[in-house]
Amino acid sequence: ITQIKYNREGDLLFSVAKDTVANVWYSVNGERLGTYNGHTGAVWCVDCDWDTKHVLTGSADNSCRLWDCETGKQLALLNTNSAVRTCGFDFSGNIIMFSTDKQMGYQCYLNFFDLRDKQQISSYHSYIFSQHLFVTYATTSGEILKKAKEHTKQINDIQTSLDLTMFITASKDNTAKLFDSSSLDHIKTFKTERPVNSAAISPIMDHVVMGGGQEAMEVTTTSTRIGKFEARFFHAAYEEEFGRVKGHFGPINCVAFHPDGKSYSSGGEDGYVRIHYFDPQYFDFELEA
Repeated sequence: ITQIKYNREGDLLFSVAKDTVANVWYSVNGERLGTYNGHTGAVWCVDCDWDTKHVLTGSADNSCRLWDCETGKQLALLNTNSAVRTCGFDFSGNIIMFSTDKQMGYQCYLNFFDLRDKQQISSYHSYIFSQHLFVTYATTSGEILKKAKEHTKQINDIQTSLDLTMFITASKDNTAKLFDSSSLDHIKTFKTERPVNSAAISPIMDHVVMGGGQEAMEVTTTSTRIGKFEARFFHAAYEEEFGRVKGHFGPINCVAFHPDGKSYSSGGEDGYVRIHYFDPQYFDFELEA
């Protein structure tokens, strides 16, 4: 599993993996609703728009594709020079963005495309994009507004809080870090002993969840007992770890909270998406400072 994403209401969960198919599931019971078929390489990223009408996927087949969420029909195909690693919609659902990998002599680019303008399929805007620091851009001009470099190694994941005031980054340097969205000020750091592949912020509690583990190529050389494949929960203010959830038998590649904060999901290198519902005690839990 490479990424999982809830829709805004949280009734649907989208998943993509190193096979070629994007899936959509009912989050309440894990029943598969349907698939989006068309990619010919690993699918790295997925997003759905505000009203769950359209789905966007990016793949190692050098394409970004737009789908009708309900019917699974492919609505648009954007061909790129290298693999598409991240993708997303703006709030209106009219503008999509995707970033491409630095490979085969091509730079990383961050591309914006207005779905209302059919001409843009053949000539979209590109901005060069860096992997080790994150940069906020003016989407119309491509001008750099702010940049921050707090991690020492590659950033694997960036997720915002529900109100968009903060975001959390997950890095290969064994940490996740919390930032202010507008100023890019570094607020908190959460430390582990393993690379962090993904991190998410709870919409209702002062909690963050992190997932990671050893790189896939190193997993077979150690027993699962010491692989550290648990999801780990930290208090967002105190930076203290207060819980772990076992289950995956490979590194966790992505984590996501349900929009109501009462459950979370994780997707792993083992090919499983696990949906966990919190016990009643979880909501009463208070960390003693």
